Amino acid sequence: MSPFDCNMAVDSGYTVVLPYDNVGVADVGALVQDAIFSRPPNARTGIFIGGKDITLALEMMNAARHAMVPSFEVSVFADPGGSFTTAAAMVACVERVLKRNFSRGFSGLRVAVFGATGVVGFASAVIAANEGANVSVVAHDTLEPLIASAEFAADTFNVSLKPVAGHTDALKAKILRSSDVIFTAGPAGVNILTRRQLARAPGLLVAADVNAVTPFGVEGMDLFMNGAPLPGCGTLGVGALAIGDVKYKTQAGLFQRMIHSKDALELDFRDAFLLAREIVAG
Repeated sequence: MSPFDCNMAVDSGYTVVLPYDNVGVADVGALVQDAIFSRPPNARTGIFIGGKDITLALEMMNAARHAMVPSFEVSVFADPGGSFTTAAAMVACVERVLKRNFSRGFSGLRVAVFGATGVVGFASAVIAANEGANVSVVAHDTLEPLIASAEFAADTFNVSLKPVAGHTDALKAKILRSSDVIFTAGPAGVNILTRRQLARAPGLLVAADVNAVTPFGVEGMDLFMNGAPLPGCGTLGVGALAIGDVKYKTQAGLFQRMIHSKDALELDFRDAFLLAREIVAG
């Protein structure tokens, strides 16, 4: 449980926030039932699941669901590592640029995700694939972790992700030439793609980067860029703070929905993307 999430919950209207660390799936049922049985039915209690592991967060969400008792059900919101809301914001921001400049969405487009072993990269790959894109997840070293991620995505979300090697400049150049959109979600302060590589991919429509620490994942990206051309090429850029503004509003909005909903909600990346799409359209 991170300070970021605690602050978000407080600023969204929760008056008490109780963080729990080192929680396993086996602990979830008892914690949830302690929370719901100590208050009357329809109390505005919410369960938030953070951490850094998407698989574990979804398992915990399922465990929380099974711990509910009729009339004491409460809302559950999963956002491990901020991945669901950040990924939703990135995909929604890129979708807006695609619609505004090319009159189309993701359906049928070729999307490459760099940094796909991380939670944000993986979640953005799943969201884009769910929107009809042909998604490649790029390995910076070995393919095995991404093969396992692709199998998990197929089994859990019924989407297809294609693991591809991208550990050399030549392989990156090949990926860029065969992509319409790229997402970079690598570690903070790590440059993934250079201006020279981007300039040699004239068919690339949009590049989005969630790295807000220099050097950025995409060289030449401005943090506030929201559909302007990147230097030296025609690719349109979407920067980390443009994405972050939508991410902040998305996470806050989902917390607020939990507070105000009369029904118990189960919120994951799909709900985050629908809200992020509303936010960018507004």
